[in-house]
Amino acid sequence: MTALPTILLVDDEEHSLSAMRMALEDDFECHTATGADAALQIMQEQDVQVIFCDQRMPGKSGVEFLAEVRERWPETVRIIITGYTETNDMISAINEAGIYQFLTKPWHPDQLLMVAKNATDLFRLNREHERMSLEMRYLSRRVESSVEEQRKALREGLGFESVLRASNSPINAVIEQARQYASFNVPVLLQGEPGTGKSTFARAMHYSSLRSDKPFYELNVTGIDDDILELELFGARRGAVPGLASKKTGLLQKADRGTLFINGVQDLSPRMQLALLRVATEGAFRPIGAFETIRVDIRLLTGSDRDLRHEVANDNFRSDLYYALAPTVLQIPSLRQRIGDLPVLAARALFDAANAHGKPVHGLSDDALRFLSEYDWPGNLRELENEVLRMLIFSQDPTLGPELISRHILQAAPRDAGSDLDTDAVLATEGTLKDRIEMIEMRILRETLTRLRWNKSRAANELGLSRVGLRAKIERYGIDSPVRADASDKED
Repeated sequence: MTALPTILLVDDEEHSLSAMRMALEDDFECHTATGADAALQIMQEQDVQVIFCDQRMPGKSGVEFLAEVRERWPETVRIIITGYTETNDMISAINEAGIYQFLTKPWHPDQLLMVAKNATDLFRLNREHERMSLEMRYLSRRVESSVEEQRKALREGLGFESVLRASNSPINAVIEQARQYASFNVPVLLQGEPGTGKSTFARAMHYSSLRSDKPFYELNVTGIDDDILELELFGARRGAVPGLASKKTGLLQKADRGTLFINGVQDLSPRMQLALLRVATEGAFRPIGAFETIRVDIRLLTGSDRDLRHEVANDNFRSDLYYALAPTVLQIPSLRQRIGDLPVLAARALFDAANAHGKPVHGLSDDALRFLSEYDWPGNLRELENEVLRMLIFSQDPTLGPELISRHILQAAPRDAGSDLDTDAVLATEGTLKDRIEMIEMRILRETLTRLRWNKSRAANELGLSRVGLRAKIERYGIDSPVRADASDKED
């Protein structure tokens, strides 16, 4: 009988430990501890694969305990139980303890079980990775190269774990669907707004498939001239293209037996749609200037910023090509549809940018995260990364506050106000002149006060108001000041 995977549950509340044990004990050997010291003793005695640890405990916090575990038992998969509001804890966990995943309270037993199974799978794969590394010294150079490809697959495409998210993110369901698609050798159409991470999903699907040890290529065709696109995809024989002195091998041939991800297919011209149709249906193409037809075995993944069904209905996209590319469709959610992931995404973007530019930071303040979470992010992940980089450039303190945020984000309507109208939409909407002017005035007041760190003297001076008039407008519109602004609320 196969031994059950070993899990350590750490929480200072006995009822929480009992609930976790009840959810997991049928599938795992569970050990429990009510504090860091007792947990360390169990770690010395048992071969623990996964730890679930509460963040807030007497003595050592969850992050402090897991940081020590990372040093002494780096293989053990570490999961912290916390809440969305504990932003600083999440940022610390990313940096200090190497957290695999966050689990928010209250958790559901099925969710806990799914996270535990995924974590033990990761532990097993990491052990397999180490075993393969030890075997490499005895293998030939060809086999050694193959093992390196498998290591790359483990690193890049365990894949779906590279999609950063909160533990109960809406994107979890999309990832589970993508895992199912990855295991079948069929084309997949990935649809979602620009900047939602379609290429990340495509790469993860490749490295989770049976083609993971074969090449993966991607090409964004938006804005590429047909002649250049044809050369990149199909290649050309020597002398067939002016200025091309040698044979050109196209991506279709390079990706043979592997995966090719073509993003932006909604912008393909009728000519290129027809050319791609033969590839999608027959796996055949002809390089520029060649007479022979080349056949390849590739998995074709495609990405679109628009719903291709609507493009077909409007005669902008061939229906036969759509059905060839989209036997399965994966809809990638926008950032505003997974806004609960923003604290983790923003923290990762900040620390990546800080490391790239050599500027040490502690993180984003809770007030900054609140403003960022109230914005709709039409540019999705790319826009978030750009905004965080801009804040980093202008920051003077290690903790980045809301005064660094771009004005159009500060002026956006709060999400809980029941409106996401931008200024142009406010001007065009129905309502009295007074109501529309007040809506814009409220946003200007909110942005100015935040940018000036709630220094009311400076804000009143910039806006041409008296302090009494400014205070009256703040009370009238119910604009809340952050707690940390109290010290700046005095006269200058």
